[in-house]
Amino acid sequence: MESNIDFGIHMPIQLFTDPTTGQIFGFTTTHVNTVLVMIALTIFGLIVRAKVNSFTVVPRTKFQVIIEMLVDGFGAFTTSTMGENNRKFSMFYGPMFLFILLSNLTGLVGLRPPTADIATTFALSLTTFFMVQIYGVKAKGPAYYKGLLEPMPFLLPLNVIGELANPISLSFRLFGNILGGTIIMGLYYAMMPWFMKIGIPSVLHLYFDIFAGVLQTFIFVMLSMTFVSSAME
Repeated sequence: MESNIDFGIHMPIQLFTDPTTGQIFGFTTTHVNTVLVMIALTIFGLIVRAKVNSFTVVPRTKFQVIIEMLVDGFGAFTTSTMGENNRKFSMFYGPMFLFILLSNLTGLVGLRPPTADIATTFALSLTTFFMVQIYGVKAKGPAYYKGLLEPMPFLLPLNVIGELANPISLSFRLFGNILGGTIIMGLYYAMMPWFMKIGIPSVLHLYFDIFAGVLQTFIFVMLSMTFVSSAME
């Protein structure tokens, strides 16, 4: 019996087709859902920016309390991982955390998580890779790359491979966990009868979307912080 289950990345917006190769160019579900996440975060940022001038020293609104908890939480998280001198990185990793988290949670509203696409997670991990190189050189100068010759010069190829493997492992860890949850939920909805889709999926969503989504966001950001801070030591 032929299965109707399709876990591929669809292209809902097709721009044109190459007549020579038949390749279709357009926007995939990953593009569309990523834009939706970015719009949601942009709106949230604009709301915060509009209300920040009305914040008081002693919070009077629940909104200010939530914003201050987010800022302090990201600051404490960054400090505990990267050290007090690198607290400034919370301004980068805070938005990254929110982007990955919201992307992971889009499965709750029936969308395909952008982080279930290796292109998204690899782009995020490349950000970490280039930050490691830039801040490593900024902190140590060209001597940063002398570490590739340690403890013995003949280990240079292995050290280079290890350096290149960091963004790959970082991207596949997030991608694999989110995609796995997406596939399992898709199989459940496709195979179970209608009366098994009432109540039970909420428990599965609680684990695969919320628990796994929050956990993988935390792991990705923490590892990224660790790589960058280690390069600067």
